[in-house]
Order: sequence, then structure tokens, then C-alpha cells
Amino acid sequence: MRSDWKITCYKPERQGGFSFPGGVKFAATFSSKEECGILLYGPKGKEVRIPFSPEGQRGNLYGIIIEGIDTAKWSYNYYEGAKVFTDPYAKRVFGLEKWGNPKRQRIAGALTDQPFDWEKEEESQRPFEDVVLYGLNVRGFTMHKSSGVKKRGTFEGLMEKIPYLKELGINTVELMPCYEYEECMERIPGAVQPEKEAQRYNLWGFQNGYYFAPKSSFSAINNPQLSMKNMVKALHKNGIEIILHFYFPDSVRQMFILEVIRYWILEYHIDGVRLSGAHIPVRLLAEDPCLGKAKIWCDHLLEDDMDVIENAGEKHFAEDHPGFQMVFRRFLKGDEGMIGEFLNMQRRNPASYALINYVADYQGFSLYDSVCYERKHNEGNGEGNRDGAEVNHTWNCGVEGESRKKAIVELRKKQLKNMLTFLFLSQGTPFLFSGDEMGNTRYGNNNCYCQDNEVGWVKWKENAVAKELFSYTRFMISLRKQYRIFHMKEELKVLDTKGIGYPDISYHGTEAWRPDMSYLSHMAGIMLHGAYAGEEPSFYLAYNMHWETHELALPKLPKGFCWKLLAQTDPALEAEKTDEEKTEAGAVLAPRSAAIYLSVPSERNKTGNEKRK
Repeated sequence: MRSDWKITCYKPERQGGFSFPGGVKFAATFSSKEECGILLYGPKGKEVRIPFSPEGQRGNLYGIIIEGIDTAKWSYNYYEGAKVFTDPYAKRVFGLEKWGNPKRQRIAGALTDQPFDWEKEEESQRPFEDVVLYGLNVRGFTMHKSSGVKKRGTFEGLMEKIPYLKELGINTVELMPCYEYEECMERIPGAVQPEKEAQRYNLWGFQNGYYFAPKSSFSAINNPQLSMKNMVKALHKNGIEIILHFYFPDSVRQMFILEVIRYWILEYHIDGVRLSGAHIPVRLLAEDPCLGKAKIWCDHLLEDDMDVIENAGEKHFAEDHPGFQMVFRRFLKGDEGMIGEFLNMQRRNPASYALINYVADYQGFSLYDSVCYERKHNEGNGEGNRDGAEVNHTWNCGVEGESRKKAIVELRKKQLKNMLTFLFLSQGTPFLFSGDEMGNTRYGNNNCYCQDNEVGWVKWKENAVAKELFSYTRFMISLRKQYRIFHMKEELKVLDTKGIGYPDISYHGTEAWRPDMSYLSHMAGIMLHGAYAGEEPSFYLAYNMHWETHELALPKLPKGFCWKLLAQTDPALEAEKTDEEKTEAGAVLAPRSAAIYLSVPSERNKTGNEKRK
């Protein structure tokens, strides 16, 4: 025992290690009758054991205070009998600093906590309906050399890309697990890996981990706590919220999950969490006053929890919406019997919780691959192509994989724009995964969790197609953010509740007000009336996913107004000029294309001054 240390017992109220000027407090839970305590690791391999005492016991919780210890020079673990283990409440973990090192050093908790100046940071209160989500993996986002950042694969590298996110129009990022976890995976016997046969690396991080500690290998300055806080602060200064993704296996206690989320919200000032796992404590989260405005995004919300969600006040719970992806992909590729589900999904928007809409996520095909592949190509995962979803509802446009045929390239580009239109002009909260805005490919791999290489990384393309897709994505995001009618707080009712002669949303076919809802229908026109959002312009979204050209009727507008083409996904139709006025004429749509019209004052009804403007 060190003579310069003062050791006392105390009865703790919560678990963890807490440093203070001149010392540190420890609190840990033990249930066995074996001797338990703290194992300290110091300079030159020195080890010191300090047993817990019944004098510092509160239930199964033990507490010790050590004064006089140099917290920067010591790390710690706990022991219980012969068992030694790392504190699950450790705020930082030593031994995992280098990514992909299978020969681990001893894993132990750090004793240091550092103050941080958040300056005058205001709490974000952006509602889910105003959110434009962008999902990314911290390492995969900037690891590829084409990213152009100095600190590739790190929190700092992400910070270098903030101007890019702002240019795109993103206001909320979702980070895949960036808490501490062991990325080195077991080798599959006899498997042939694409790069390193001896080792696989879990790029995604969906496994049990050290949930209170930011991932050390994501820090470029060897201080993950400071790196994480600097990144959050920088994002917030640029008007971008941050949501962290956590995976909790069944073995993790629900109260522990609550503690983890509270800690990250309070300590790191994050704006919300995305939660995966079977036993997410929705009721505990809904009733916690500290989380009343935090965004809580779950894989599933159970019917039994809806009463607390509805009474939570703020609409701060959200649910994954995989049905959106399935319906829109099937409608896109021309499956029969999808028109009704397509129209319902386009406006679905519950009052008490948000729906997260996506057509591509980290799982499954990327957006680009969904128009290039019909079969998964996961051979590089080393699992005999048995992993990953078998059914993806995708169409390769006639060729499996890459193609140089101009017709195929143009069709795929058009289909990508169609999907981006679906995504950003539907109600709910749109979610875009990193790289999809520029046609990122995973080469047909629909489960690239173990691909720490070009398969799992974002390739920062600068070719003509990538630039065109980026430009279109940016336009769609801007359009959505500019007009409230595309992101209402509650679901549109298909009723004329204002008595103005038009419902909030209406559907049309080859004849106005008469949509074709038959089994073989592949097209529909959707009118969104701006008055229901307190705005002047109305919009008409025309979708034709058939393989033939069709004309959709444009509903008649009040006197003095006409329809004007704003954008279309197929530029081939010369008849459709963006400066051409439409009154009672129809919207001609090329095969597998979409068009967007908005209502404007007719030139014939403008004054001379208005015309000159």
C-alpha cells in the first residue's frame, strides 16, 4: 500500500470512478462473498490491490475514496476472487487505442476526467419533422484516401467534413457505435478474407462494449473524451445535431441502459440516441425528466409502451420505418399492387411519435447498389455468402453489377433520383446514409459489417454522375426545408378542413381527382395544398413508375394561378419545359420518372412591374 495515499470508505449512491482534485472515488457492485476490490496499475508495471470493506457497503454497492493518488499515472480494474474485469462504468479505457490490433495490451479503466468549456451552448430543440438525418460510421466516413481529410477515420476527420454536411443541407447526423468496443473478431476457419486472412474487424461495432467510454481509436489526439466533445461542440456551432447509435444485447440491464443514455446526454451534450436491441426500456426513458426533449429513436416501439409515449408531451420518440423502404423499392421497380401502399406510406406521419424513413441504411444494399444488383455478393465476409438479407426488393436495370452501357447508366441515374424524390418529399423524417448522395457502392455486399476496406468505406467520387446526384440531393433537401407542406407535424387528412375547396392532400390520375388505384397501376399525381402549412404555393408530385410514357392530369387551380414545372428526373422530354405554364394541360411523364410542379401566379394576371421582375 502506498504510504502517501489516504484511503477511506464511503457509502456510494451510484457506480463508477469519479476523480476530484487530489484523488478519486470508486463505487462498484459485487454480489458474491469472495474478496472484492480495486486492482491499480501504476508506473513500471506496479500493481496495488485495495479490497472493499463492509464499512463502505450500501446493499451490493461498495465505495472507496483514494486521496493523494496521481490519477494521470494510474489505471484500474476490479477483482472478485480470482476474476479480474474492467469497470463497465469506465469513462475511458486503456488498451484499445490502436485500431485492429489483435495482440491487445491489458484493458483497464482510466482515472482522469478533464473539464471542458462548452461555452454558451444552447440546447437544441429541433422537432423530428424538421430533421434531415445523415447516418455515418466514424471510421468508414473518412478512412478512404479520396476523403481528402488529414485525420482519416477519426472524430477529427468528421469535423473536417462539416462544411460538406452544411453544403448538402444536413442538420442532424447519426453516428454508428462510437463507444469503446473490441473490433477484432474471431477468424472463421478456412475462410478466405479479401485482404487479411488472419483477422476480421467489426467496422460497425454492434456488440457489447464499454458504453461510457468514447472509442479510443477514433481519436486523432489520443484523448477520446476531448475528441468527442470537440466534435459535438463543432457540430452544434454549425447547427448540426448529433445522435449516437447504441446496441444493447439481452444480457444488459434496462436500468444500466438508462444510466448510459443519461450520461451521454448530460456529459457529452448529444441530442439523442438510436437504440438497437430486444429489451429497450422505453417506459423508463419516457418517464425520465432529464430526457424529456432528447431524441429517442428505437428499432421498434411496442404497443404496450404507446400510452407513455403519447403522454410524454414532446414528440421526441421515433421508430425505424423499414416498411417505407420495402414499399418504395417495390413501387420503383414496377411491382404490381403497390400504388395504395405507396400513397399511404408517402403521407404516413403519427401524431405522438416520428417515423424514420429510408430507402437505404447501413444494412442492405446502398442506394446505388439497389439499382445495380438483385443478388447479394457477400463472399468477402468469409461466411459463404450465407449472411445478409436474401430478399432486397431491388432491380439491377438489366445488368448485374457495373455497366458502361449508356442506356443502363442513364436509367440507373434516373431511378436514383426517383428514390431521392420519394425520400425527401414524403412526410416523416428522412434518413440518408453517407455516400448515397454521390452513388457510393459496396460492390453488391448487403452486410459489410466486417469489411474494413473499400467495401465498407465511403468513396468520395468526383465524376459527373456523382456530382449530378449530389446536386439533386442538395436540391431535394433544400426544397423540403423551404416548404413546410413537405414536413408537417401531423399526418395530412385528405380533407378540406379549411373550407377552401381543396383538401390538404389529394390524389389524381389521367383524370383530375380520380387516381387509378387498380392492381396494375404504376402512377399517381399527389397535390399538396400550401394553405394547410400557412404558405402560398401548392405542389403537384407526379410519379410514373411504368415502363411506358403516360400523362397525368393536373388539377385546376384558382383563377390567376397556374402550374409550373420545377424539376423532373428524366430530362428527355423536350415538351416539358421548366418555364412553361400549365393550366388544364396534363403532365407528360417519361417511363420510370417523376416530376414536381408548383403553383405560381399566371403571367397573364401579373402587372407590368411583376413581369419585369
